Amino acid sequence: MTENVDVVVFGGGYAGVIAANRLTRRADVTVTLINPRPSFVHRIRLHQLVGGSDEAVIDYREVLAARVRLVVDTVTRIGAAGRSVTLAGGGTVGYDHLVYAVGSGSAEPSVPGAAEFTWPIATLEEAARLRPLLDASPPTAAVTVVGGGPTGIETAAELAETGRSVTLVCGGVLGPYLHPRGRRSVARRLGALGVTVLDGPGTRVTEVTRDAVRLSGGRTLPNGVTVWTAGFGVPDLAVRSGLSTDALGRLLTDETLTSVDDVRIVAAGDSAAPSGLPLRMSCQAAMPLGARAADTVLSRIAGERPSPLNQAFAGQCISLGRRAGIFQFAHRSDVALWFHIAGGPGARLKELVCRGIVKHMSDEAAEPGTYRLHRVPGGTGRRRLLRAGGVGERAVPPGIRRSPEASDEEEPCGGVRTRRPTASGGRPRRGGAGT
Repeated sequence: MTENVDVVVFGGGYAGVIAANRLTRRADVTVTLINPRPSFVHRIRLHQLVGGSDEAVIDYREVLAARVRLVVDTVTRIGAAGRSVTLAGGGTVGYDHLVYAVGSGSAEPSVPGAAEFTWPIATLEEAARLRPLLDASPPTAAVTVVGGGPTGIETAAELAETGRSVTLVCGGVLGPYLHPRGRRSVARRLGALGVTVLDGPGTRVTEVTRDAVRLSGGRTLPNGVTVWTAGFGVPDLAVRSGLSTDALGRLLTDETLTSVDDVRIVAAGDSAAPSGLPLRMSCQAAMPLGARAADTVLSRIAGERPSPLNQAFAGQCISLGRRAGIFQFAHRSDVALWFHIAGGPGARLKELVCRGIVKHMSDEAAEPGTYRLHRVPGGTGRRRLLRAGGVGERAVPPGIRRSPEASDEEEPCGGVRTRRPTASGGRPRRGGAGT
């Protein structure tokens, strides 16, 4: 009789759900998903929650396999030596393998006053706090959105479409990922919605007070409601657990997503740093990483060699209100191309992507293994980057050191903990696992 294998997945976001569902491919594997929230947060719709057009929450019964046991709690420490996790609610949960998929949240802003006088929206709780504030504000109240990336652009467009007076402060380039053609298209749409876009030199926020937002170029904006979308951080659970991380706090792994400290721990999503070269924080990366992490665990259970990372990107899609959007196509190595689809077709493509994500998770729950991982012939150029940096599949980037508290169960292959990701001794400001 085959002995049952216990796998714990911590973090019920895009990566964690795909990983948990995929792990049910084996009948002898018991899967436990630990997540701080009882419902799945469709994070790429949080700007719609702020704007009032979507609740951004889905019942786990729609996306999680029936065989997956859901525990609503938070892991406070990973005990790698004893193969167990400690829960905030009390007690521990043992495991044979652990999938670390804690996601990301709002980073602690270094700008004076930003923590006290701005509103982040990286998590469900943050977005839910902001929405009633906007509802209670007069339509003429000034809204400033800080951050020129996708979250900032989407939030600015969503609010402007409801009739709000919105200023988008980019702190540099508008949509830095976008090709110049795509960037011009986004700027035109924002202009048509009445959004004042402040980009280029002199647009970095230097201070926020109760009444004002001050920029590096000397300009001062009124602080009616200021939404902060500039930067993300990851929970410091790996650091506090003595595991090796990169400088941001992401768990350092090899190219099979296996922790460099412990062969029984794998990472996926925003909180993973394969070979110290993490992929772009995105749902587009998280779901394949979740599937890859599950496949690594399943390969180890079967006594097989796990496959290395070989992941391609399609581009970036950004909603610009409910009636327009942009799909920016990219090279498989995640470099934007000249071609994009904008306007109404761009909005429909974005909505198709949002709905397709839920379908992928539901399909994987019903029939694990249906989520396809597309291998790119010849790779995506990642191996060239690894070789150029002197990094091998089980090696460590230059300047990175192994955590002194790492597990000795397997011969360590190096790691990183160059600095703690936060100074507050806990999670990143307002962040959370699994979103």
